Amino acid sequence: MKQMLGLALAGLCVAGSGAVMADEGMWTMDHLPIKQMQQQYGFTPGQQWIDLVQHAALRLAEGCSGSFVSANGLVMTNHHCANGCLSQLSKGHADYMSNGYIALKQDDEPKCPDVELNQLESITDVTAQVNAATNGKAGADRVKAERAVDSKLEQSCVNGDAKTWRCDVITLYNGGRYALYKYRRYQDVRLVFAPEQSIAFFGGDPDNFNFPRYDLDVTFFRAYVDGKPANTPQYFKFDTQGPKAGDMTFVVGNPGSTRRGLSWIELSATRDFNIVPGYAILSELRGMLWQYARGGEQQTKESQELQFGIENAIKVYNGWLQTLGDDSFVQHKREQDASLRQWMTATPERRAKYGDPWTELDKAQQRGKDLSTRFMMLERGLGVGQFGELFNDARTLVRAAAERAKPDAERLPAYRDANLPAVQQQVESDVPVYPAYEQTLMAWSLGKLRQSLGADDPTVHEVLGKDSPEQRAQQLVSGSKLADPAVRKQLWDGGEKAIEASSDPMIALARQVDTESRQVRKSYEDDVVAPTDKANEAIAKARFDRDGMSSYPDATFTMRLSYGKVVGWNENGKPVPPFTHFDGLYKRATGADPFKLPDSWVKAQSKLDLSTPMDFVSDNDIIGGNSGSPVINREGHAVGLIFDGNIHSLGGDFVYDGSNNRAVAVDTAALVEAVRKVYNLPRLADELSNGHL
Repeated sequence: MKQMLGLALAGLCVAGSGAVMADEGMWTMDHLPIKQMQQQYGFTPGQQWIDLVQHAALRLAEGCSGSFVSANGLVMTNHHCANGCLSQLSKGHADYMSNGYIALKQDDEPKCPDVELNQLESITDVTAQVNAATNGKAGADRVKAERAVDSKLEQSCVNGDAKTWRCDVITLYNGGRYALYKYRRYQDVRLVFAPEQSIAFFGGDPDNFNFPRYDLDVTFFRAYVDGKPANTPQYFKFDTQGPKAGDMTFVVGNPGSTRRGLSWIELSATRDFNIVPGYAILSELRGMLWQYARGGEQQTKESQELQFGIENAIKVYNGWLQTLGDDSFVQHKREQDASLRQWMTATPERRAKYGDPWTELDKAQQRGKDLSTRFMMLERGLGVGQFGELFNDARTLVRAAAERAKPDAERLPAYRDANLPAVQQQVESDVPVYPAYEQTLMAWSLGKLRQSLGADDPTVHEVLGKDSPEQRAQQLVSGSKLADPAVRKQLWDGGEKAIEASSDPMIALARQVDTESRQVRKSYEDDVVAPTDKANEAIAKARFDRDGMSSYPDATFTMRLSYGKVVGWNENGKPVPPFTHFDGLYKRATGADPFKLPDSWVKAQSKLDLSTPMDFVSDNDIIGGNSGSPVINREGHAVGLIFDGNIHSLGGDFVYDGSNNRAVAVDTAALVEAVRKVYNLPRLADELSNGHL
């Protein structure tokens, strides 16, 4: 599910540009706006503060953020970021996603099957190396050169120990800069505490992306090393009182991707060829899942993780389309582009230096239009779990076997040595597989494949034969043995010979479509991605020459720090206060979903201080991927936990409006009060308050 939604929410990672206003900005840790923070708030972060932030904050490799909050490896993130772990551990009649989980002692902390934590160790500028490798190259030659230099840099960084280290070459400012990010991996991650879904997502979809909110959207993990809780001396101490209105706040996390620096040429193509068709697919998938969940409690349990993600994604898409359809926004982007183009052609020297990247950019987007449907269905759709977990594992096993046989520099990026530990963990993880659910997803997706490519398409004929999507799905799921992690491990260890010899129908299907899928991917990379990258690099260099490196790069799912303050906003002429409190939670509760409180909260009402702040908003600049980010104060203490933005922030992928874009967080005062008095966990409450077990 996470991978499918990763596709749904994916966007090109590009450069930020223009003047930075107010508290706008998702800043890299090696390029913080220290002067602006000093001028606006009188705060200058020292190196010790920066080091603490860099090492206490975490990335969840599956797509969220988190942080160490004790010296014993205790990790804070969102409940919705832990949905995968909670669902995977819910074997038999257990349903930890709905009912929560409590580890009363250390021995009760179960290992999450495929959660990986990344702790940022260092950032190294590698712009010169990448530019030297790609200079003068285009199309397939550029793709090949990029992969080779990235592989070389990542292998040198990992230094033969990919189990401990993860290294990624990241494109910043549209190729204006490249950086090598080195992370420490934690793959032994165990579940400590999660509340019930009904309080973690209180208010459900009606309250989603809105405020006031009354959510305890939290999960606590623990990182282990060699079977023992990790020693993590750099962590965010818990401020048990939380923040006050007007306090300066920092959000440190891993925003996924923004497109604030994209030209209108790319934005309009993204809207028309990616977001619009993606919105339609998600809407249809939501309807199918809703119908499936009506089958009973078991069906609801099986589909709830994907349903949650789909509902969230549809709201995000709707916000994107509103922004990209706003006339004033479109006009502003066109004026920005025209201004830069005029500057680039104002002198013969500039024309010679930058060429005409805009024409190449437009040509690449038109080629992307031609390839988009086939690329989405054969490469992104079939490759990212839309067709179910069984096929996703089959595709990964087939690809991994073929790629691992190649030199590292020639592999697809996901299968380079530096990335293989995460892939192997995912393939070998012991997670429950629900045949009826898998069959339903597969049948729907095969039907969508036929609808998108056409009933006469050769690939559709090859995949379906004479069968209907329902018949083919039944054959594939019932005949596959990939639900058994031991079978998947055997195929992983056996490599190409084991894959070629396998008669598993899912493996056979993955082999069957892989040749064409790779061809479509290569065409897309050579004809769309490579010329887009080359054009954007020239545009970025022109922007640097004109404006200097005064802004932040667009988000790239790497660590960023935003600064701001706790503040509400005005809605329809009325002020929206920045805090909610426990008493408002009980007033909002109706006893019926989605405003039904779990029994634990009903029983604890008399024990709670109802004036305790529960959730709050700040004007910190965040987007998707910031879920689970800690909110910290000037002292580097945790005062909140990001879990959402307000409805106005949905356009934040493209533009930030400080007047009403707000980040929504759980107050640390609420977390400590709930852990101690609702869930009766003095051990966990003391660890949060004291910073150690």
